[in-house]
Amino acid sequence: MRKPQIDYAAVFRALPGMVALLSPDLVYADANEDFLRLAGRTHEQLVGRYIFDVFPENPNDPAAAGIRETRASMLRVVATGERDTMALLRYDIEDRERPGRWVEHFWSPVNAPVLGPDGNVVLVVHRVEEVTELIRARGGTGSDSSRARVLEAELYTRSRELQEVNERLRRAQARDREVALALQAAMLPAPTPVGHHRAAVRYRPAVGTLNVCGDWYDLVDLPGDRIAVAVGDVVGHGLAAAGVMGQLRSALSAAARVADGPARALEALGLYARHVDGAESTTAVKTYIDWGTHTITYSSAGHPPPALLQPDGIVTFLDRATDPPLGARPEHVPRPEASTTFAEGATLVLYTDGLIERRHEDIDAGLARLADSLVRHGRAGPEALADALLADLLPATGNTDDTALVIIRL
Repeated sequence: MRKPQIDYAAVFRALPGMVALLSPDLVYADANEDFLRLAGRTHEQLVGRYIFDVFPENPNDPAAAGIRETRASMLRVVATGERDTMALLRYDIEDRERPGRWVEHFWSPVNAPVLGPDGNVVLVVHRVEEVTELIRARGGTGSDSSRARVLEAELYTRSRELQEVNERLRRAQARDREVALALQAAMLPAPTPVGHHRAAVRYRPAVGTLNVCGDWYDLVDLPGDRIAVAVGDVVGHGLAAAGVMGQLRSALSAAARVADGPARALEALGLYARHVDGAESTTAVKTYIDWGTHTITYSSAGHPPPALLQPDGIVTFLDRATDPPLGARPEHVPRPEASTTFAEGATLVLYTDGLIERRHEDIDAGLARLADSLVRHGRAGPEALADALLADLLPATGNTDDTALVIIRL
């Protein structure tokens, strides 16, 4: 049977109930017939305009919170890519026929994301039901009507209490996040100078709740004109992951100073990780850079491959010494190690998966984006290049995973 052709624009216009589409910066992109009719606005009065310019808040109500709560809900959708159901909301609407006269309205809103091919939010679906008449419980008579008014008033009161509780929880989470970020900064201080070589580091925590502290970086001076550079990623987020990250970073930093190469350093870290709760499946990559021989020696424990940009614009991913993550094997097995040469002026980039991975996308697409960005911005210094890579590769709405980045000009 032939699949019918569906006119989704016509379906949207005919949807029952008030439905509007907004861009991530909260500008109207479209609205269905019920929305236009019940809101008392034309299509031209909505599309292309900021939502709160079209529907400002009642200036005569000092307790009005409609804009604050609606904006917060929509921006949560943009940041997290998840649906947000709001409590019942009072949001008065100005009478179009009588400017300056505000009509009391109660709404039940739901905001939901529309994701693009890259997993980013491209539209916010704003669906609202007007429940003004239900709240007022008009139209009934006798004790039933009186009981309805009591029940609906109680429902509204409790929903407002729930909204306030949610606000307090969000503020508490924000405070916890500040503590975690301070801990992260203490565990990931600015790197010490690496001789005369130029380096840049970046750490970007995930947006949302306490999604911090899983990723790390480390730079260690070695005897001679050599340094060791590493990045790693602990499974999970929050303070527990921060504790694990701190232990593993310190252990690998110490191992780098005594091991005869990156593979041996990762082997020592793997043995140590067996005795650290929460360290299972941690990924890490370790590189030793030797300017005397112009070589990079590297080993990876299940981590995305470092990228090497040569001065001629060729990007190579260092993927010839990749092994499973820490603790993935029941028995100790020597890890592989590989080396490659570099030309003076090349750039080495180490990073965690938050920089390249996207939901519903093959990792090769993220690696291709990284290579393309490196080629376009590769002549910039490490600091400018780090900023350019983050701007190019992290979602505009905020990253959903921690991201660590280290850039070394070779």
